[in-house]
Amino acid sequence: MRVLIVDDHAVVRRGIRAYLEVLDDMEVAAEAADGQEALTRLDEMAAHRELPDVVLIDLLMPKMDGATAIGAIKKRHPDVRVVVLTSFGEMERVHAALAQGAAGYLLKDAEAGEVVAAIRAAARGEVFLDPAVARGLTQEMVSPPTGLSALTGRERDVLVLVAEGRSNQQIADELVISERTARTHVSNVLRKLRLTSRTQAALFAVRRGLVPPRA
Repeated sequence: MRVLIVDDHAVVRRGIRAYLEVLDDMEVAAEAADGQEALTRLDEMAAHRELPDVVLIDLLMPKMDGATAIGAIKKRHPDVRVVVLTSFGEMERVHAALAQGAAGYLLKDAEAGEVVAAIRAAARGEVFLDPAVARGLTQEMVSPPTGLSALTGRERDVLVLVAEGRSNQQIADELVISERTARTHVSNVLRKLRLTSRTQAALFAVRRGLVPPRA
């Protein structure tokens, strides 16, 4: 099967390539250093009817983050499967990746065999999750958190910025994320806190002592 490796660290790409290319059923079709370059590569391969079976992608990258790239990949090339390989296991990132269409989620401390297993599973149309990620998702279903404890660290940051009156674009600039990702974070904060407006979110933050009252 053909694989596109997407990671902003060249040494990571080379290491993955070296391992995959010794396997009889694996071929590295190309590499990309960020989400935007990955889309360009895929469009070029699609023009020659040489799309890869699986894209192995990091999440935190310049120009276009992994979650945004996954959504774009699935929209342009729905038959291509995407597996995340990242250092970040926060449930917020897991949910974002899976919501965009990822078929697997692995942490970078995974064994090489697990990476291969995830790629093969994705190519078969299955979902492969890192054991730690699977445990986190299971815990959420068994005992879902409520109130402020339901928010991830990043969502708390977003809540504070909302309470300070920042727009989605300003939040994106402050946290170095896309405006779309910032908008998603704000929606998640409101949903988890069962609020209906940014004003209510600001009042919630003030009452919890996260920000001082505005004059």
